[in-house]
Amino acid sequence: MSEMSPEALGERLHANADLLVLDIRHEEEYYDWHIPDSTNVDVYDELRDNPDAAKDTLADLPDEKEIVTVCTAGVVSQTATEVLTDLEYDAKTLTDGMNGWSRVHGHAPIPVDFDGILVQVARPGKGCLSHVLIADGEAAVFDPSHYLDEYETILDDYDADLVSVIDTHAHADHVSGAADLADQHDVSYYLHPKDALALDATPLEDGQTLTIGSLDIEVIHTPGHSEGSVSFDIEDAALVTGDTLFHESVGRVELGVESGIEDSDVEQNAETLYESLQRLLERPDDTLVLPAHDPGSPEPPVTATLGDVKDRNEDLDRDREDFVAELASDIPDHPPNFERVKRTNVGQESVPDNELADLELGPNNCAAD
Repeated sequence: MSEMSPEALGERLHANADLLVLDIRHEEEYYDWHIPDSTNVDVYDELRDNPDAAKDTLADLPDEKEIVTVCTAGVVSQTATEVLTDLEYDAKTLTDGMNGWSRVHGHAPIPVDFDGILVQVARPGKGCLSHVLIADGEAAVFDPSHYLDEYETILDDYDADLVSVIDTHAHADHVSGAADLADQHDVSYYLHPKDALALDATPLEDGQTLTIGSLDIEVIHTPGHSEGSVSFDIEDAALVTGDTLFHESVGRVELGVESGIEDSDVEQNAETLYESLQRLLERPDDTLVLPAHDPGSPEPPVTATLGDVKDRNEDLDRDREDFVAELASDIPDHPPNFERVKRTNVGQESVPDNELADLELGPNNCAAD
């Protein structure tokens, strides 16, 4: 069977290759989560039950492009590739399907106004962003996924020694790799105590200063999305905001409550988030805002100045009353398995390595809208 690895697909899409990414899943699954610019032809049931029944539909595809077939795990899409090959199309199967796409990472440096290097790591299948700060041969990693090879590669490329690993909060959409990365390098893992419920993490405090080489990082406790959410101001030039502030939205306020790890209620969290955002909005407008997610399929670097965010983000235009009412009442779909993911990231549950991929499968859905 002819296959294409998720990493190879990522490289081909980045190079704007003339590909047709054909997603054969049910329309509702595709709508919830898919590879950007892919085409959905819902022939999943036909391919599973009677592949010949899908031939008439698939025969209408353009024949001038190489086709990459996609399903959830790369099984039924193999049948799609066989049918397309019989129809004399040039077709390959995406290895492991959307599950494989979820593993892909890429990275790029961010232009910054300080004497150091800031590298953004994007995980397009999950919409996740993490960051590596490097100065004077030392490095800190913010919000790493549990696929650690990407971060090790960056450390090697820049010949940097890891000195700190930091989570902005206990994530609800993916399992953090921060504790494991810190253990591998025998360095501190930082997480606010309000989120480190059953973890041996080095605590973060509001107003604290961390140093990486000659760079100062101000710790800003910005609860609301979670009780332990923290943002980081790097030299008054960049704000690592986690899920507190996105470029066009803000963090959700109900996930910790509904996963059973917070005693507050949704309205209280919305009030708290409003206050946290006011602290961030006091920063200079030319400060770069670097969240932990982008709702699309991010191609690094994904950046915006605080001034741009103020212009683009409708949530920031609401007064306190409207803000609380909107976030407390308009609840989007939850991230898949968010209760288990959240409990894992606060240390209350342990997930076997062979279950992590399935646990994370699906969109992040951590923004309020």
